[in-house]
Amino acid sequence: MIEAKSLTRRYGPLLAVDRISFQVEPGTVLGFLGPNGAGKSTTMKMLTGFLAPSAGTAVIHGHDIRTDSLAARRQMGYLPEGAPLYGELSVERFLKFVAETRGFRGSEAHRRVAAAAERLSLGEVMAQTIETLSKGFKRRVGLAQAILHDPPVLILDEPTDGLDPNQKHEVRRLIREMAPDKITIISTHILEEVDALCTRAMIIARGRLLADDSPTGLLARSRYHNAVTLTMDDLETAASRLGALAESREVEVRRGHLTVFPSSQGNLFDAVTRTIHDEGWKVDQLQLEAGRLDEVFRTVTDAGEAA
Repeated sequence: MIEAKSLTRRYGPLLAVDRISFQVEPGTVLGFLGPNGAGKSTTMKMLTGFLAPSAGTAVIHGHDIRTDSLAARRQMGYLPEGAPLYGELSVERFLKFVAETRGFRGSEAHRRVAAAAERLSLGEVMAQTIETLSKGFKRRVGLAQAILHDPPVLILDEPTDGLDPNQKHEVRRLIREMAPDKITIISTHILEEVDALCTRAMIIARGRLLADDSPTGLLARSRYHNAVTLTMDDLETAASRLGALAESREVEVRRGHLTVFPSSQGNLFDAVTRTIHDEGWKVDQLQLEAGRLDEVFRTVTDAGEAA
């Protein structure tokens, strides 16, 4: 597993990461969420041994990043933020260089390069120099070098940054395929990434860990969890009628939608649908809300900023 133990990083008087501790087991896709400047990338750099902690440590499959750094790094594939690459090299030469630094030679190095290139659909650009590639292709080259040696741990900092929707879909599919036998940590500020990929999510702000839960658990914290949203012509009448239900705590009319929030009594969705039927209303749209991750994110990080 990965175990972070009170990881801390200071830049002079700035406390960038404040005693973060957590464990991650194989098969987990962990989303590491936070606003810009929260400490996500700094934590990733400490986990991968690229940045020494000011205090604390992390253990990667039994290898301490401070006392056994090289062995720990051999267990990982790392896609850093911005994915710095050797722009003057062709994609093929760069991936061959990475394979050789990982200890592969001859036909095995060739096989590893070809497999990584195929998985990231790089065939058409293998002869191009990296500096001539689009941002999306550069990101895919960065991902290819991270998975080339088939590591048990993948640490990916903004893996879909710069990709178009089709490319994002392909990268997410690749991560899901690899996930069952790996530990995957994805640092991101894109909330849809959590829903699309993650089995667990952590939220940090100002360098502190504020929430650690499954995506479903985070959604359950939302004010909108199990709320009912509908659209129809006469929202004011519907708000008055639905707001009087015992199953309703409050109602909100906003941007042409009516949202009814649940009380602790009964099943709100059943009560709303029954009322719609009894009143004979023509409803254009009716939706049971799972919760809204963006609202949870704002609530958690705002509380962290205020603390």
